[in-house]
Amino acid sequence: MATTSEDLRERRKNAADNCERWLSSRRLPAADRLRELAEAATADQVDVYGNGGEVAALEQEVAELLGKPAAVFLPTGIMAQQAVLRVYADRAGTSRVAVHGLAHLLVHELNALEEVHHLRIERMTSEPRQPRPDELAAIPGNLAAVTLELPLRDAGFVLPTWDELVVFSRSCAERGVPLHLDGARLWESTPYLGRSLAEIGALASTVYVSFYKILGGISGAALAGPEDMIAEVRRWQRRLGGNLFSMFPYAVSARNGLRTVLPLMDDLHERAVEVAMSLQSEGFRVFPEPPHTNSFRVYAPRAAESIERAAVERMERTRESLCGPWTAADVPGWSWVELVITPMTLDWQVDEIAKAFGELLPR
Repeated sequence: MATTSEDLRERRKNAADNCERWLSSRRLPAADRLRELAEAATADQVDVYGNGGEVAALEQEVAELLGKPAAVFLPTGIMAQQAVLRVYADRAGTSRVAVHGLAHLLVHELNALEEVHHLRIERMTSEPRQPRPDELAAIPGNLAAVTLELPLRDAGFVLPTWDELVVFSRSCAERGVPLHLDGARLWESTPYLGRSLAEIGALASTVYVSFYKILGGISGAALAGPEDMIAEVRRWQRRLGGNLFSMFPYAVSARNGLRTVLPLMDDLHERAVEVAMSLQSEGFRVFPEPPHTNSFRVYAPRAAESIERAAVERMERTRESLCGPWTAADVPGWSWVELVITPMTLDWQVDEIAKAFGELLPR
């Protein structure tokens, strides 16, 4: 017999399949997605093992955006970051890399850095904030690399200030350790930091970016940096099985995202701040306050199962999708959910969003 939580999950799935309006995201039917890709393609040539065509064009565009000499397209960000950190370790002759304890590298990748590459993880901190230079300095001995996740998703999409980022970068340089940016959501970080992608990229030796999140690509990632580093990463891409015979559909969707979504980052961040303020007037709390990016956490004074039931019932009644499943918060009787402001959100009025969320709280 299905439990209450299993029943709610099944009801949410069914309700989502029947939705006609979405606040954050929607999965297009496969045929529609393929037609969209066909219209977005600009290169006649199809890449062969990543050479030529849309893939080569994408790599050049990303290198220019991030202000780096070269870039390589890979099927996943997990592969991209494993490869670059392995190259750093082999070059430095040490397996030690400094990472935040809440980084995606540690939380969501089944301990791949240690299990696959035998890297030794040095945690700068596990606090829900960006690490400080003094916490890096407290790690003695040689390090192969230091990583920063911008923004730090599992801390609530938090960013350092620009000045803090500059100081942290300088501390790495003074120690002679390369800084690598986990920029899966770096596109969304420019409004808060107040700098271009190239200016942010200039503070690090290498930068990873993702295409399937806010840019709406099918999948895929890119790593940008010095030409010799990128050449070595390509060798690890091959070793790890990521050198697919052709990757042009992924590259087409990524380039389309760069053309159509990347220019909206200021608008999305501005709308995130507006929505966050409006939700607080309905009895919710948000973190960070105000949001650092287009994504933030929404906290509700209602138990997770109770508000999730209300959310599913609203989906069934209105055929509107507001957010993902609610999760129990650390404070008893409270729950939280991630809210991502996307181009679809711009079609909603701010007060309309607040009113819709307000229906999830008891009056």
